[in-house]
Amino acid sequence: MLGKVQLLIKKAKIQKKKKNRRLILAGSPQKKGTCLKVFLTTPKKPNSATRKVVKVVIVAQKKTTHAHIPGEKHSLQRYSTVLIRGGRVKDLPGVKYRVVRGKFDLKRVYDRIKARSKYGIRKLDKQ
Repeated sequence: MLGKVQLLIKKAKIQKKKKNRRLILAGSPQKKGTCLKVFLTTPKKPNSATRKVVKVVIVAQKKTTHAHIPGEKHSLQRYSTVLIRGGRVKDLPGVKYRVVRGKFDLKRVYDRIKARSKYGIRKLDKQ
């Protein structure tokens, strides 16, 4: 027992520094960017689908990255302005960002009832 106390006195525990996994956002919640390329990719092994991905250049930093377009259908093309946020896509390697729906040139998802805030849908009127 005494040996452990002496060890703790000599070498105090050093906490690990937390890694920043969203380097392009640089501490901001979102960043504005311009689309360079809109394309489809397929996910990793057990899953099978076509995911919509866009290559974005960040306006302020001149850095490029890939971002996922959530939801069904989209209106993006080359030179469209988008807002990107953090949030990786598990089955797409290297995609660490998502595009915000209903902001700038990316239209919101229509006919959506559940999880509306994620896809830019306003409050539905009760009938």
